[in-house]
Amino acid sequence: MPTKEPTLRGSHVLTCIWDFDKTLCPGYMQTPLFRAYGVDEDQFWKETNLLPGLYARKGIRTSKDSAYLNHLISYVKSGAMKGLTNKRLRELGAEIELCPGLPEFFPALKESVRELGKKHNLEVTLEHYVVSTGLAEMIRGTAIAQHCDGIYGCEFLEHPLPPHFTKQDELNLELPTEISQVAAMVDNTIKTRFIFEINKGSNKDTSIDVNAVVLSEDRRVPFQNMIYIADGPSDVPAFSLLKKSGGKAFAVYVADNDAEFAQNDALLQSGRVHGYGPSDYTANAFTPKWIRHALAGMVERLVQERSRAVEARVTRPPRHLSTEANLPSDEQTSQGNLFGN
Repeated sequence: MPTKEPTLRGSHVLTCIWDFDKTLCPGYMQTPLFRAYGVDEDQFWKETNLLPGLYARKGIRTSKDSAYLNHLISYVKSGAMKGLTNKRLRELGAEIELCPGLPEFFPALKESVRELGKKHNLEVTLEHYVVSTGLAEMIRGTAIAQHCDGIYGCEFLEHPLPPHFTKQDELNLELPTEISQVAAMVDNTIKTRFIFEINKGSNKDTSIDVNAVVLSEDRRVPFQNMIYIADGPSDVPAFSLLKKSGGKAFAVYVADNDAEFAQNDALLQSGRVHGYGPSDYTANAFTPKWIRHALAGMVERLVQERSRAVEARVTRPPRHLSTEANLPSDEQTSQGNLFGN
């Protein structure tokens, strides 16, 4: 693998990319939704888990992630969740229980990275992204949303445009208001696409296609400037991408769940992640310390890269030299060595 040519960047971006369920909240985000409509949560997930197998018997292939979204729409259409809108989803998001230490940890971490950069006379910023198979509108309703630089999740349409809408001069606006179609679906493989968007800068500049070839030195957030934090085996594609590309992969578990602890330990032993800890983000807990240490290591690497780049790419200014005749004998020798080399 060729040695990377050192570059001089004016500023640097680090990122923490977060899963949501059992990472930023101790359970599943949909709990307030089921509670609001009196839906049996366990029954809903039992039905969802059965759907792919039942459809497969009919020769129809479907995924667990798309099945749960379509099953939610079935609940809306059947009347069990009648009138469910994106606005209502966002309102219910405010009821999601967050893990200890949140949302305060997000802005505090941004500030600590900024101050660490200033200490080294380096402009460094930290960005937080949530990439989840859950519902984007519910995440946007949480107290953590204002501290995020991007939220990727599943989305619904309320008013899909009808056939031949391009031929109509005026569209009927008197449509029933409730979610009726899946607008975007995120599964654990699609998560890696969003990581590439953040890496290449497609999320900030829409003229950069995520599939475009972008030289590593031109990417907005190099992989080695990223930490991916999630709860377990379903995030292996994202963990693997970050780990093999020089980033950091960290697994979390709910503190009192022995099974999740064992899963995280298995991920570490198999080399999938760099570390793991409880989903407790209070100041002195283990997980915040690990994340702060990893980010500090990234800043230190950037400082060293800057020093190497200055040495490699910035030439020394010319100096006035005395004539050889006027130099003492030892300086004549030194001067001769200078030109000889």
